[in-house]
Amino acid sequence: MTYHKFPAHAVCIVWCLVAAALAFTAQAQGYPAKPIRLIVPFAPGGPNDLLGRMVGQKLTEQWGQPIVVENRGGAGGTIGLDAAAKSAGDGYTLSMGGSSTMAVAPSLYRKLPYDPIRDFTPIINIAHVPYAVGVNPTVPARSVKELVAIARKKAGYLSYGSSGTGSMSSLAAELFRSMARADLVHVPYKGTAPALTDVVSGQIDMMFADLALIRPLAGAGKLRLIAVTGARRAPAAREVPTIAESGLKSYAIEPWFGVVGPAGVPRDIVGRLNGAIAAGLKAPDMMQRLDALGYEPIGGTADQFAAAIRADIEKYAKIIRTAGIKADL
Repeated sequence: MTYHKFPAHAVCIVWCLVAAALAFTAQAQGYPAKPIRLIVPFAPGGPNDLLGRMVGQKLTEQWGQPIVVENRGGAGGTIGLDAAAKSAGDGYTLSMGGSSTMAVAPSLYRKLPYDPIRDFTPIINIAHVPYAVGVNPTVPARSVKELVAIARKKAGYLSYGSSGTGSMSSLAAELFRSMARADLVHVPYKGTAPALTDVVSGQIDMMFADLALIRPLAGAGKLRLIAVTGARRAPAAREVPTIAESGLKSYAIEPWFGVVGPAGVPRDIVGRLNGAIAAGLKAPDMMQRLDALGYEPIGGTADQFAAAIRADIEKYAKIIRTAGIKADL
């Protein structure tokens, strides 16, 4: 029998790798051993904040460790995401990430301080926020088909409001305008509320916005709910068709919110976080709260979330490029 003698340095390398693997496993098994910081990159009260606090509550219930929510707003959410990206990848700093900060920002801003792929570890996608298109009742359109016909016949006749250039509401409208080959006038506002107020008053004709905001106004007769923007009908309004099934095939805008960590979070810890948050999403009280907000839970694996982020980066890059939109932080 022949024995092979390995060099001492090779044996050392192997033992170092084994020790590192055992250390990561031990770290994951003892995780979390202290409070976890969850950065919400927007002011309190918005969807990011509400979902972040709901997720934090469920993690605390399961693990007994406090989840400290830290609101770090500013610059369209990029300040908070940048702070998260620069934190240690040990699982004790997490952040709420969304379509706007993770998928839209890379193409919208010339000098983004972080890379959404290189600088983050996807944990889990939490929920979709269904969007819808609402028009002022004086607009003679009761369907997407009629709306497109009016826009094509009268160039520049219809105006749409948004919560700002490059916002999700403006990008939803830009994709609609491009696919419908329609000439619409964009009127940007500093927020969703003032834009919707002017749609209701008739100052502008239409807006793409959160279904949870548009549907009550439609129910009160102040707006007409034409369609939802997702690939599937929204559970909160199953009677309302999608834009895709109304004629603009493959149209889909589905804003989402998820949890990410800095780059380098160990896979075992990612797995623990993903499993715990997924379990929280299935809790009856969590499902009731999401339903009340009109949000659709997503869940899934970290790899599925990573794939969704990559796909949306490409999608919104095309919309932004076609519309020629640029913004500065």
